[in-house]
Amino acid sequence: MIKYIEETVDYLKSRGFENPEIGIILGTGLGQLIDDIEILKEVSYNHIPNFPTATVEFHKGKLIYGILEGKNVIVMQGRFHLYEGYTLQDVTYPVRIMEKLGIKTLLVSNASGAINLDFKKGELMLIEDHINLQGSSPLAFKGVEQLGERFTDMSAPYDIEINTTFKNIAKANNITLHEGVYASVFGPQLETRAEYRMLKIMGADAVGMSTVPEIIVANHLKLKVAAVSVLTDECDPDNLEPINIEDIIASAAKAEPNMITLFKELIQTL
Repeated sequence: MIKYIEETVDYLKSRGFENPEIGIILGTGLGQLIDDIEILKEVSYNHIPNFPTATVEFHKGKLIYGILEGKNVIVMQGRFHLYEGYTLQDVTYPVRIMEKLGIKTLLVSNASGAINLDFKKGELMLIEDHINLQGSSPLAFKGVEQLGERFTDMSAPYDIEINTTFKNIAKANNITLHEGVYASVFGPQLETRAEYRMLKIMGADAVGMSTVPEIIVANHLKLKVAAVSVLTDECDPDNLEPINIEDIIASAAKAEPNMITLFKELIQTL
């Protein structure tokens, strides 16, 4: 993997991806932040050596380098998932690349379903902890100790200072920002009623199919990391309706302006 990382980093540096400070992963339906970035360079995933390619139709497939709120940022417009057939090492490979390019902070967004029925679709949830239900770890491979500490501490995987800033920004802008536990499952099928009940008993407030692998690797690399979920549906097992993916995308789009406000104002403080 070290050889692959070096090849990818050398290619991106040759394309002008120099000294980014902040990495951003944009989740389902959350691509409009790109409009606020002064784009300096961009490259399609399928042109980057050793990079996976996004296969989900509503996920873009570009790595973007530019300036946002006066900071050099590198943005993943579209992410990778286990349910696309990738490994956990594939899914988290871009995080390792961004760290090697120079980022110190990683900001992550995603779309998720609300397990906590006090949370409503179209609202946001700041992730303060997570439950990994994807069946493995992105650190479970031979030679991982050459890239960082094998037994990575996860007692506080989400940066407390950044989370506090997010909460202050939300309050100042009258944005509803819940705080809760995110459960990451394999997918791509949605959960059954029994599974939603199980997740609630476990202590999950929201459920999705991403994010946790990237968070684990970010901690492995000693990056400051924070993540915000857009709640796109309400997972009430007693009143469960069939999922409409178009409705999920619409809910994400509705919440997107608030997400952009949080990210832009946070980046001003970093």
